[in-house]
Amino acid sequence: VQLQASGGGLVEAGGSLRLSCVGSGRTVSMYTKAWFRQIPGNEREFVAGISGHGRTTHYADFVEGRFTISRDNAENTVWLQMNNLKPEDTAVYYCAATREFNIGYSSADYTYWGQGTLVTVSS
Repeated sequence: VQLQASGGGLVEAGGSLRLSCVGSGRTVSMYTKAWFRQIPGNEREFVAGISGHGRTTHYADFVEGRFTISRDNAENTVWLQMNNLKPEDTAVYYCAATREFNIGYSSADYTYWGQGTLVTVSS
């Protein structure tokens, strides 16, 4: 199982970015997926998660309605649309997958990880 994340970059505060995570392998297309982020020196924190069928989504409180997670299992892809970005959103963003049904909030709940994509929001 491999996950390939992309879409990070430099954006001004208030701007938008769309992160993508493409998985390899047919079975991973149905796994529960999530996005985490990490600032150097900090633990990896949960941002958003989506169930295998896409009917359930969970978000961290700090998202405050600004981000949307979605998926297309036929394309084996999950996205994170991020709007109204703030400087404090600056981090490396990782996609993750697990065979478990429930959306976990801890990095320990996920088995498979992408390589990370850097998001930098300037003030």
